[in-house]
Amino acid sequence: MLKRHFAGVAAALALAASPAFAADKPIVIGVPVGLSGANSVVAPSVVQSAELAVEEINAAGGVLGRQLKLEVADDASGAAGAQKAFDSLIYQKKVDVLISMETSAARNAGLPAVTKGKVPYIYTSFYEGRSCNKNMFVNAWVPEQQVPPVVDAFAKDKGAKTYFLIGSDYAFGRGMLAFTKSYIEKIGGKVVGEEYLPMDGSDWTAIISKLKDAKPDALITSTAGGAPNVTLTKQLRGAGVALPYANLAVDEGTAKSMGADAEGVYLSASYVTGIESPENKTFLAAMSKKFGAGLKTPNDLSVPQYEAIYLYKAAVEKAGGTETAKVLEALPTVSFTGPRGAISMSKQHHAPLTMYLGQVQGDGSVKVVGSFKDVDPGEQCPKLN
Repeated sequence: MLKRHFAGVAAALALAASPAFAADKPIVIGVPVGLSGANSVVAPSVVQSAELAVEEINAAGGVLGRQLKLEVADDASGAAGAQKAFDSLIYQKKVDVLISMETSAARNAGLPAVTKGKVPYIYTSFYEGRSCNKNMFVNAWVPEQQVPPVVDAFAKDKGAKTYFLIGSDYAFGRGMLAFTKSYIEKIGGKVVGEEYLPMDGSDWTAIISKLKDAKPDALITSTAGGAPNVTLTKQLRGAGVALPYANLAVDEGTAKSMGADAEGVYLSASYVTGIESPENKTFLAAMSKKFGAGLKTPNDLSVPQYEAIYLYKAAVEKAGGTETAKVLEALPTVSFTGPRGAISMSKQHHAPLTMYLGQVQGDGSVKVVGSFKDVDPGEQCPKLN
């Protein structure tokens, strides 16, 4: 009788390990994102893009016959929350991949868990560049792609020679402005002030006073995505600052939420809703149909999330499964044509991107005033190739 019992257990285990059983098991995508904290302004749009991609892929038959499943975790937009979110997704939820935009502080805090847990990670947020991990791929812009269009336009069209820089005091803020300063000086300009406020800070009064005293020709800011963009811009307008102003961290959705305060602000992005392409029109129509009045404005932080899920799908299909080593080998060789055009993370785990220089209009829309095709991300992670 005992032998018969163990034989039954062995048969059940064999069935569980069979390909048929594996095909029934969903592929789990972990999305650690700032539902609270600085990124809470933009995180809902990121989750919506992920939900649409998963719904579309599942409706078309899934990936290798398996359905996709989302597991969303709040990383609180910072390091401590990210450690908990990454650990939960990797070790408790047993996700097959992590795909998300996050603050640089959250990304850096989560990377050790990515390495230890041996999961692929597609980072979908624009960032300060040169964050390198064999398990991480990036499909968003870096300074080499985003900063030159802004500075060149200010120098050429506005005659700007002196600049004041304002940022959030963390990796993204300082990294972006370090590159911006070097580029300004490279083309013969001068930085007459550079100031930072902690990520959770909201009173920019003292910094705005220094800005006014410096009397620059133009202002460029790089704050944490979301709330700091809103508070800084509102206080700048309240203080009567009317300089040519570019925000390196604002996305179209956040700009729209600012109302009149954002009018005239310049941004440099790899995505704006006004892109005239069949893929973008189809995407926007699908988002509107799915979310209706609850739709958050698709933007340069949410659209890469949508495309990254399709890129992961392509990599899994090429790899023949979700085994991390094979997926990582496939990721730089696949591409997906979506709202931003053809995207491939083929350059040192980063993606060449078409960039758009835009200016926020009175109704919150972004008018494209310049475009730059297939901008190279430059030297990011040469040792990973």
